[in-house]
Amino acid sequence: MNMILRNGRPSHLAITTFAAAVFIVCLLTVHVFRSGGPRKVISGVVYTHGNQMAHGIWPPPPDRRWERDTKEYILDDAWDGEAPVQSRYYNWSLTEVEGNPDGVYRTLIAINAQFPGPLVEVNEGDTLIVDVHNHLTNSTSLHWHGFPQNGTNFMDGTVGVTNCAIPPGESFRYEFKADGLSGTYWYHAHFSTMRTDGLFGPLVVHERGGGKRAEGTDRVVMVQDWYHDLSAALLPWYLAPGNENAEPVPNGALINGRGRVNCSMVAKQYRCDPSGVGLEVFNLDQDSPHKLRFINVGAFAEFDIDVDEHSVSLVEVDGVSVVPHSINRLRINVAQRYSVVIPSQPRNRTSFWLRARMLAHCFAEIPKELELEVKAIVNYGTSSPSHPESKGWADVSPLECQEMNLTSVVPLHVLPAAPAKADLLVPLRSNFEIGAYQLSRGMFNGTSWRPEKMPTLMQAIAGLTGGNTSFTEPRNTVLDKAYDVAHQLVVKIDRGAVVDLLIDNYDDGNHPFHLHGHKFWVLSGGTGYYNMSNYGSIDGTNALRRDTVTIEAFGWVLVRFVADNPGLWALHCHLAWHAEAGMLMQFLVGAETVKEWEVPTQVAEMCKLSEKQRGGPMRDEDFYW
Repeated sequence: MNMILRNGRPSHLAITTFAAAVFIVCLLTVHVFRSGGPRKVISGVVYTHGNQMAHGIWPPPPDRRWERDTKEYILDDAWDGEAPVQSRYYNWSLTEVEGNPDGVYRTLIAINAQFPGPLVEVNEGDTLIVDVHNHLTNSTSLHWHGFPQNGTNFMDGTVGVTNCAIPPGESFRYEFKADGLSGTYWYHAHFSTMRTDGLFGPLVVHERGGGKRAEGTDRVVMVQDWYHDLSAALLPWYLAPGNENAEPVPNGALINGRGRVNCSMVAKQYRCDPSGVGLEVFNLDQDSPHKLRFINVGAFAEFDIDVDEHSVSLVEVDGVSVVPHSINRLRINVAQRYSVVIPSQPRNRTSFWLRARMLAHCFAEIPKELELEVKAIVNYGTSSPSHPESKGWADVSPLECQEMNLTSVVPLHVLPAAPAKADLLVPLRSNFEIGAYQLSRGMFNGTSWRPEKMPTLMQAIAGLTGGNTSFTEPRNTVLDKAYDVAHQLVVKIDRGAVVDLLIDNYDDGNHPFHLHGHKFWVLSGGTGYYNMSNYGSIDGTNALRRDTVTIEAFGWVLVRFVADNPGLWALHCHLAWHAEAGMLMQFLVGAETVKEWEVPTQVAEMCKLSEKQRGGPMRDEDFYW
């Protein structure tokens, strides 16, 4: 078995001052707040007026047309999961709108003029076609989280790796198959921190042969932390000299794009209007079980989620069905998905709180005005929901930001077990280092990623077809001559190789790591350093397969995957701030196959429009003076 390792060498140059960051913030940030009229009510949402609650009617009044009706997140009973394989078309216009999801007005990114993004549904084996028209101020790109993109690597949407961004005024067609997967997924912007501003939505793949669903309702529940500033205003502050990886602390949280803050506690520079702002409501029949598909679509916060006085059954993890497992509380990190079923049984009341609480232990600070918990209402019956008087679970949840305990959770279907041995071990050291000008940057083995103008995939194709030996000769090793390893850590792997990733986290915060193009088996994880003497006795029997795994502060995780999907695939921390700080590396899988690829015309055309590109990652040089 081979081992890949490259040690980083942090640089030590002159130190700049924090004033540079203040200057960048002032230069790059523009906030426009428009006045708005009285707010009314919409069905499916509870709105508060003092201590009174009301239930309204769709459609919303003109001044809230930006707000998506959350009934759209309930899967249609009439959906034919056995329909012939077909193409599913979506046509999206991306715009900026002004809205107040939790009371505070700010600019939102909307799809077809509404926030959050729409539910996308396909059957296993279908082709998904999405035409995206960018009418935003900045460039953008969409990633289809958890989709393998086998044979369609250019549709992965990872700017700087597989493609260039879509400039303002331009359109792009995403077209790819939903092959080899089913379950709960999502899509989101993969250009700088743009997803934090609202460019995301749920994606469900219906399993063929699954039969008629047993649940009375099946719905998506998106949870997220929420900021009252544009991410483009927060990012320069976060990346500025001397900040030492103190991530921006959220101002609150949302469930399906809805929440509520206390306007009296909101800073004066924001305009806050609580009228017409309400909590999400789930109307359920107590005589039927109900499926809730939770997705953490946020930027930074991990959540504990539970329903007062309800035990639920965990049935899905990152698109993989599992044997139903009873739990009281769900812990979900950014980009992860968990589906649970609420069982049918008589209830002693009609309304209960569903609570999603951010784990503030991982925040740099906890402002006194921050409400850590966002709520929704689980309502049984046909009447308008009353204010719940239900009680939360008395057990105490661990403070540490770490993975939910899944040791007793096993796959529902017979899957190929993790291969007994790996062909290749890739040790990765993830950490933050303070280098030149006191800039704190995320690292993998000393490399801090920055996207290049020419995506690394297109560079690889050019190098392989041109016979460049720095691309063609190395096998199962770091391509340190093909790419600038200061900013591009690319590991070349033979197609079909079994790869172990051993990630050691030398940071005081947790990281939800996501691997594009593959699912991996989670073999083990823990606190401290991995004991290599245990490596030969790994038991992968019933190991869960997923695409996003949490590694705790000063901890480690060991995962295994089969590199059977040719292409250039990113592995990165899914915390928006950490990815922009450079915590991303890449795998070039099956170079002999990639060599035969031609860059699609529309992909190449986007890369020719460099003069039209707007926004995006900040360069370290922006802080030099």
